[in-house]
Amino acid sequence: MKRSDFKQITPYVHEIPATFRADMRVPARFYADGELLEAALGDKSLDQLINTATLPGIVKYALAMPDIHQGYGFPIGGVIATELPDGVISPGGVGYDINCGVRLLATHLHRDDIAPHLDRLASALQANCPNGVGRGGSVRLKRQDLDRLVEQGADWALKNGYATKMDLERTEENGRLPHADASKVSERAKKRGLDQIGTLGAGNHFIEVDVVDEIFYDEAAQRMGLFPGQIVVQIHCGSRGFGHQICTDYVKRFQKSVHQYGIKLPDRELVCAPLSSPEGQDYQAAMHAAANYAFVNRQVLTHLIRQSFTQVLAGTGLRDTVYQIYDIAHNMAKIEEHEVDGRKRKLCVHRKGATRAFGPGSAVLPDVYRDIGQPVLVPGSMGTASWVLVGTEKSMAQSFGSTCHGAGRTMSRSQAKRTIRGDELREELEAEGIHVRAGSLPGLAEEAPSAYKDVDKVIEVVHGAGIARKVARIVPVAVVKG
Repeated sequence: MKRSDFKQITPYVHEIPATFRADMRVPARFYADGELLEAALGDKSLDQLINTATLPGIVKYALAMPDIHQGYGFPIGGVIATELPDGVISPGGVGYDINCGVRLLATHLHRDDIAPHLDRLASALQANCPNGVGRGGSVRLKRQDLDRLVEQGADWALKNGYATKMDLERTEENGRLPHADASKVSERAKKRGLDQIGTLGAGNHFIEVDVVDEIFYDEAAQRMGLFPGQIVVQIHCGSRGFGHQICTDYVKRFQKSVHQYGIKLPDRELVCAPLSSPEGQDYQAAMHAAANYAFVNRQVLTHLIRQSFTQVLAGTGLRDTVYQIYDIAHNMAKIEEHEVDGRKRKLCVHRKGATRAFGPGSAVLPDVYRDIGQPVLVPGSMGTASWVLVGTEKSMAQSFGSTCHGAGRTMSRSQAKRTIRGDELREELEAEGIHVRAGSLPGLAEEAPSAYKDVDKVIEVVHGAGIARKVARIVPVAVVKG
């Protein structure tokens, strides 16, 4: 791809027409300014975007958010919608970490309140919230317990004392996707999932204590309970080895079955099946099970974070209440209704490294947020700002109710480890007043801010394009990495 292949639709939307390649069924659109467009041309992510425009059943256009980077089959930051019943569903359009997502928790504490206790809090969070590759947690499940958990989602957490009703109300889909079926999940996936509930994992996953730095939309901030100087907490993690194995299993199965449906693909990593097919239905049921697992995983981590605040603040006279603002997924394929060519259509919307951003009035939103739009949580890279946004009417019209999910990588993890020293990075972050707890220095180096795009620029694009609206900017004061 080269820049001249794009035509500019609006200041922030660029398009490759469907005539660009004979196998494209729809145009490919990319949200970016000039600088972010140039950065995306440095890998194969835009070629991958064009490949997704060839999938059977795709409607309107293939989309990419400004945090786009190269992924498995689909670009990370990609959004496509296929029409039911025979439009396809693709594991590569969801990703290996099914329902990787972000949860934002809030407190009644000001930065000055927590400052004397922040170092102890960072250590307590690291000690209480297991992290690292393959690391198990304190929630031990029997096989039948796991089956109930993945089918019930956050309802299981509520029944078992890990959640409040408000937590579920302020979670996408109330923390439970329907039609999850444990019988469609392999024994290997279940074995991997038995001891990983309530664990953070590694890679780009984190728990972060943040301060609300600036408010941009007063009404929405007040509705969420956000105020300048406030201490909030982000959780970023997903379905761990359980979801990874489900993706692995179904990619293999789809590679065997794709030919029987006469589907021709420009890249075998795009393997897919009609949603109405046995393979499509089985993957959807297993993917929903992994999504429910991830909702419970973040919920149990919430429980452990609450315990950490109570432990550290005991005897200080400070309020230790930690309440939920919202929890949202950014690796999912969901059945939704959207208007296409003047009529409502039932679609399978794939968001891989993209976030749902439904606008005001959506019936699926909690009552407290329905008139302002869905909260959208966009974490930055470690050491940089993160953002709270809300969905808009324009996002519903333009992007199937979708927006960006993060900053987006500019370096691979291996490249980051070759060029960045973890010990030096930790010293730099500590010098900026950020308390760092990391399982390993190489793992820390992988997630250095310089390995990512500038999240503030990414946000300017989605805000300027109207597919999300800025509410608040938050900055880190403590980070726990796997």
